[in-house]
Amino acid sequence: MDATQPADTPQTPEARPDPVCYRHTSRESHVRCTRCDRYICPDCMREAAVGYQCPECVKAGNQGMRQARTQFGGRVGGAPYVTYGLIVLNVLAYLAELAKSTVIDDFAMRGLAVIGPDGGYYLFHGFVLPSDFRAVGVADGEWYRLITSAFLHQPPTEGRFGIAHILMNMFSLWVIGRVVEERLGAVRYLAVYLLSALGGSALVYLLDPTGAAVGASGAIFGLTSAYFVLSRRLHHDPLGGNRQMVSLVIWLVVSAGITSWQGHLGGLLTGLATGAVLAFAPAKQRTVVQVTGLAATLAVLVTVVVLKTVDLADANPWLAG
Repeated sequence: MDATQPADTPQTPEARPDPVCYRHTSRESHVRCTRCDRYICPDCMREAAVGYQCPECVKAGNQGMRQARTQFGGRVGGAPYVTYGLIVLNVLAYLAELAKSTVIDDFAMRGLAVIGPDGGYYLFHGFVLPSDFRAVGVADGEWYRLITSAFLHQPPTEGRFGIAHILMNMFSLWVIGRVVEERLGAVRYLAVYLLSALGGSALVYLLDPTGAAVGASGAIFGLTSAYFVLSRRLHHDPLGGNRQMVSLVIWLVVSAGITSWQGHLGGLLTGLATGAVLAFAPAKQRTVVQVTGLAATLAVLVTVVVLKTVDLADANPWLAG
């Protein structure tokens, strides 16, 4: 008779490992991404409309979303970083002026002048420039002065305004710049600023080529007039655009004898033009129309500078040679 066989001993199932985060495998996790179903730890959880998602799914979802835009086509951003950057550049340029006194002479807006052996500036009307004299200015190929001059200001102990020059301009840039940048977005805002600075310098070059000018006023006049146009388009004017424009015109007239009114007027007109291009471009093909309009504005300013340079070369044979 066979011996009775013992009953089979029940097998204990092998313990399954605890789930871990797919990005941090040393961290236990019991939460899954609602899109890809992978486990994610608290550091990888991104709150979604339902549950949580992993960083990769959030990134993939954002790529399919349209970037929020302002009414004028610019990207909706956070802090006005371009305005901050422009203020920093102006301050750094001012510090450079204090450190080296020749910065203003080298980079100020000057159409045409002659430097003599004593370092002084002269007007020369002869046919052959003496060997110990040299020409400087935009007409002599120093085109960079058209822009660099907009980042320079009167030294503390010189000029009629001294350090108040940069203080007033930077305060104005802080007030008006942040609002315009918010409405236009960084790229369009920077385009208005630089074109207005160029417009101010171009009119100085056209009407007062033998004079010298520095300051961000032309660019700030341009931002203010552009703000005026944008506010009319939006029917929203928190800074009082009408009052701002009246103040600009009054200051332009009153200060004509002690400031570069040409630079102010050039910036103001350029700001009006660029503001109109950006404000009234049709929603359809808005970017194309805006880029074309801004490019046309730039072309007009460059043409003014080129024609004036040709005119000065004709009037000064030594310059043409």
